[in-house]
Amino acid sequence: MSIREQLSLPEHPPIAMNGHAAMRPQNAQSAYRDVKKSVHEMVLDRVELERLARYPLEQVKREIGLLVNTIIDEERILLNDAERRQVSGDIYDEMFGFGPLEPLLQDPTVSDILVNTARQTYVERRGKLELTDITFYDDVHLMKVIEKIVSRVGRRIDELSPMVDARLPDGSRVNAIIPPSAIDGPLLSIRRFAVNPLQVSDLVALKSLTAPMAQLLQALAHAKVNVLVSGGTGSGKTTLLNILSGFIPEDERIVTIEDAAELQLRQPHVLRLETRPPNIEGKGEITQRSLVRNALRMRPDRIILGEVRGGEALDMLNAMNTGHEGSLTTIHANTPRDALTRLENMVSMAGLNMPAKAIRQQISSAITVIVQAARMTDGRRKIVSIQEITGMEGEIINMQEIFTFQRTGVAQDGTVTGHFRATGVYPKFAERLRVFGVGLPDETYDPGKRYDV
Repeated sequence: MSIREQLSLPEHPPIAMNGHAAMRPQNAQSAYRDVKKSVHEMVLDRVELERLARYPLEQVKREIGLLVNTIIDEERILLNDAERRQVSGDIYDEMFGFGPLEPLLQDPTVSDILVNTARQTYVERRGKLELTDITFYDDVHLMKVIEKIVSRVGRRIDELSPMVDARLPDGSRVNAIIPPSAIDGPLLSIRRFAVNPLQVSDLVALKSLTAPMAQLLQALAHAKVNVLVSGGTGSGKTTLLNILSGFIPEDERIVTIEDAAELQLRQPHVLRLETRPPNIEGKGEITQRSLVRNALRMRPDRIILGEVRGGEALDMLNAMNTGHEGSLTTIHANTPRDALTRLENMVSMAGLNMPAKAIRQQISSAITVIVQAARMTDGRRKIVSIQEITGMEGEIINMQEIFTFQRTGVAQDGTVTGHFRATGVYPKFAERLRVFGVGLPDETYDPGKRYDV
């Protein structure tokens, strides 16, 4: 049966509204939503989605547009050409995409999509939140979109398991939480990934760091220095981890471990591992800790852990201390010192009852550099500190800052002002960089050079 036969137009009762009534409600947005919902339901009555899925999407989109126009004519709904195209496109998105979210997913300026129940959707552009006019019919409509997203990656969400992490086909990270855990209705958060990930040159152009800092980060990756990226939510940790990973030579074997696969490595020899939640019977869970242990048996040159958040911290430190140099991971923390405290707490979650001093010795010998990222009040992200761990003094981990960002104020337009500079400290890892052939000139660490932003 051809696609046109699939879109045959049998007798169908008219919807209970005429064109004039359809386009004169007080709320134009509500009127459009009602028209789209009615036409959408009629389209679903006339087609079989399973058979349509066999045809090329462009052909399906064109033929659905013809069917939508036919229905609009039959029901005498007064819409101009632009409005007809919009209804047709929106209905196609409902059937084969993610409904009202599709325009936002196609917008390259949107970095986050935050759906606060069916009635309200925010987006983040250039670090600032904006309220959009995107809404859903109701919570049932939003739930269908959420279920479509999570089912594509083998996850589930229901009353027994009301929270889920998933990802979109483009790698964007998704979190959803539904009643009874979400009191007012389903909540959906999407952390988008750019089609073309930011490169280190982009960060320099955006004044997120300076050229000398970028050269140092590249040298650290080449010299197999273990790096911990620290920062708060939305500070750019994953973006920075992607960039650091991009500096790894192409002849190395890399294993990545994540809750939801989002790293975008370009090297040819990358093995991607992903955790899995328990099934409805509470079985089948695959934790980050088990994946880290398994990765050690895969003969990796580097292990990249998307984020350390539990007992896997101990296994990661063991890997760093037993030959897997140049490993990378991220952690939620507001300062480098807080990152060490959190890491110590996570190691204690492994249940080995290690003394605090032993844990700190493990940390100080495993991690060499902490890179602190932060989001400024104007929405811009910056690398505010690069610190080196130099060892233990008594029971305290010693650190020295190599680069820093000093905030000086706020301009009239709300932009944060300040400057980057080196602290003048010559790092201990400089000798390692030289041995690996990526040594930096001494003027890299010159505190007299300031880079105003």
